[in-house]
Amino acid sequence: MQSLLRYLDVEADSRFATLQPDQIANWVIRATRKPWFMRNRRCLRQGLLGTRFMRLAGYDPHLVFGVSTKSIQAASVSAHCWVELDGVPVLNDAQGMEEVYRWPGV
Repeated sequence: MQSLLRYLDVEADSRFATLQPDQIANWVIRATRKPWFMRNRRCLRQGLLGTRFMRLAGYDPHLVFGVSTKSIQAASVSAHCWVELDGVPVLNDAQGMEEVYRWPGV
């Protein structure tokens, strides 16, 4: 996971300064509709792209990872990630997941 998260550690770039979070979120959703990579991990693709571009635009987003506590005893755990700005989901939402990791840490 750390190898993926290293791509999020970027400084603001003036070329992206005029972009609003909702513009970035909409672009990310359109760009990830037809996946070539990480086919079954849409929220991860969207979260990584959204976080990176929001940071480039000068925002301080958090990429949050969660699991469904109801799935812990199941054969496979249900997991999800989303992007938050100031504690509010802006790309995907928590979908009732229990937070297990936040990047960058609080």
